[in-house]
Amino acid sequence: MFRSYIALIHHPVMDQTGREVTSSVTSLDMHDLARAARTYGIRGTFVVHPSAVQRRFIAHVTGHFVSGPGRRSHPERGETLDMQLNVVPDLGGAIEAIEAREGEKPLLVGTSAREGEGTTGYGRLGALLRGGARPGLILFGTSWGLTPEVMDLLDFRLPPLRGREVSGYNHLSVRAAAAVILDRLFGDTEPPAAAAELFEEGARP
Repeated sequence: MFRSYIALIHHPVMDQTGREVTSSVTSLDMHDLARAARTYGIRGTFVVHPSAVQRRFIAHVTGHFVSGPGRRSHPERGETLDMQLNVVPDLGGAIEAIEAREGEKPLLVGTSAREGEGTTGYGRLGALLRGGARPGLILFGTSWGLTPEVMDLLDFRLPPLRGREVSGYNHLSVRAAAAVILDRLFGDTEPPAAAAELFEEGARP
C-alpha cells in the first residue's frame, strides 16, 4: 500500500452561500470511499464528524458489516470497512493517528470544485505520493466544499476536475470525485520523474 490516506470532512465545510456548516453523514459515502481507497492502495479512510450522535450512526451502519450479520453475506465489504474506516471528531484526530502510525505528520492535500491559484498537477503530485517520502492525507469536503480555514492548512492543492461538457456544470458527488482523483493519483500509469523536485519545492518541514 502507498503511505497515503483520505479523509471525508463534514466539518468545517461550507453551504451554498459560503457559510461554515456541519453536514450530515451519508452511509453510501462510507462504503464507497473505503472500497475506492482499498482498490487504489490507500492505507486508511477517515470520516471526520464532530457530532457523537453521527459517529454512533457510523458505528451502527458499519458494525452490521464488520461484526454483524452483514459480514456473512458481504464478507469483502465487512473486511474493507474493518481495515479501512476510522472515525474521528476533527481533522487533528486524523493527523495524529497518521503521525502515530507513520512516525511523521502527513502532507495535507486538498480538493475543491472551485478554481484557485497555486494548484499542483495530478501527475506531479501522484509521483510524490507514490514515492512515499512523506505520508499524505487527501481531504474531501462534503456539502459545498472545504472552508478557507482548512484550505489554508494545505501543503498541496489539486486543480478542480473538469469534464468535456461546455455548459459549466461541475457538481460530482464526493464519492465520484474521490474515485476519479484516486485513479489520477494512484492508478496504473507511469509516474513522471519530477517527484524529488516537487518535494523540495512544495513540502513543508
